[in-house]
This record gives sequence, C-alpha cells and structure tokens, in this order.
Amino acid sequence: MTDGFSRKNGALAGAFIAGVICTSVTIAAATSTNDVVEKVVAIVSKIQRADYEGDQAAMQAGYDGLEPFVDDETMGSCVRYWRGFARWRRAINGFNDSVDPNELEQHLRAALDEFRSAIEKDQAFVDAKIGSLSCLGFLAFMNRKDQPRAQEFVSQILPLLKEAIEAAPDNPRLIWVRGPIFWNTPPDKGGGQDKAIENYERGLEICSKLKPVADPLEPSWGKPELMMSLAYSHLNKTTPDVDAAERYARSAIQLVPYWHYTRDILLPQILAAKTKTK
Repeated sequence: MTDGFSRKNGALAGAFIAGVICTSVTIAAATSTNDVVEKVVAIVSKIQRADYEGDQAAMQAGYDGLEPFVDDETMGSCVRYWRGFARWRRAINGFNDSVDPNELEQHLRAALDEFRSAIEKDQAFVDAKIGSLSCLGFLAFMNRKDQPRAQEFVSQILPLLKEAIEAAPDNPRLIWVRGPIFWNTPPDKGGGQDKAIENYERGLEICSKLKPVADPLEPSWGKPELMMSLAYSHLNKTTPDVDAAERYARSAIQLVPYWHYTRDILLPQILAAKTKTK
C-alpha cells in the first residue's frame, strides 16, 4: 500500500522526467534546425564564390546540393532563390566563356523556374523578381532574331519590373539589373549610355549607406557588380574613358580578388585599350 507522500513524490518525479524529455526533444529539434541552416548557408557561400570564380561545376554542385531543402517551411523560398542564382550565374559566366547558346538558354529557363517558385512561396521576395527580370532579359536578347518569341519575354518583363520598382526602388541588385535596360534604350525614351552610368553610380552611393545584412541567406551582393558594370560601361561607351574603366575594375577586384571575369577578361581588355590609346 502506497501512502500519499510516496504518490506525491512519484507524480513529481514523473513530471520532472516528462519535462526533461520534452526539453531534450526541443533542444534536439533546435540543433537539427541549426544544422540544416548551417548546411544551406555553407552551400550558398560556395555558390557565390563559384560564381565569381567562373566555376561552372561548383555552381551546378551547389544547385544540386540545395535540392533536399526546397520544401523547407522556413527556408524554402531562399533555397529556391539560391538555386535560381546558381543557374542564372552559370548562364552569365557562360556568355563570357563562349558556352553553347542552347546550354545557356537551358540554364536561364531553369533559373527562371526556381525564381518563380521562390515568388510563389513569398510574394514579397523582390530579389527573386530581380533574378527573373534578368533571365527574361537575357532570353529576349538571345531570341532577338525571332521577334515574336523575343516579345513573349519582353511582355513578361514590363509588369515584373514595375512591381520591383514599386517595392524596392533602391535595391542595389535591381539597380544593377536595370543598367542594360537603360543602356539599350534610346536617350529620347529615357535611356542611353549616360543614363546607365548614372544608374550604376546611384547604386554605389546607396551601397555606401547600407548596413551589413545579418541573415547570410538574404541576398546582399551588388556592390562589386555595380563597379564591374561601371568599368564595362566606361570602356564601351561611344567616347571611352579607359582611366575610369580601370579605376572601377580595380576597385571591384579589390573587393573580390578571385573574380574571374573582371580580373582575367575585363581588366585586360581595359589595359589593351589604354595601351592602344597611348
């Protein structure tokens, strides 16, 4: 026969054990979540470095490595974005390295699918819309000889661009993506080379005022890309300014010393033009 004291202590012991179990499960779940986040962050970091290095295989490995996390409740939209980023940048790097156009189009279409999936998960994800804009622009450019097909892509750009500008007009990545639009739009329609350069300069000014982003999965790239585009623009405008081009290219390389395109392709072009001018 058990007395009241024993029953009370037994109940307390049971509650204590249950509490310990619940706490252990909570800690285990939190640890598991942290492990997943760390894995995703590590893969994203490798994708970004591979982009600058022009490492096609590493970008594809990053894209594949993120596949198990596409349906994660908290990170799904970000995972989709970075998968899209990997294929988008494979295409951009491929343009610089003379990759087969059919392969480039496959990368752009795959990237576009990922960005759209990210937007479906988070309608306010402006950077996914920015990535989509760029992919559509490249696809329109690649199909410029087939105007009906090119127009299909252009018709998707305009409403998406309007949404992005209304939501985040000062987003440095949006400013970067808008650069080619300004460059290829006649001055009498609000574009032109000077307008494109002014646009990139505004982006740099905004970057100088931004605070560091705490979340490693939130897109924060843009400053080096703006510098690179300013270097390219000053080199290729009607009246080149090779000194300005070199200055911006070297500034970009200072931020990203392992940037294949700027270091190994663009800067040598600038220096060759500078030598020719002299």
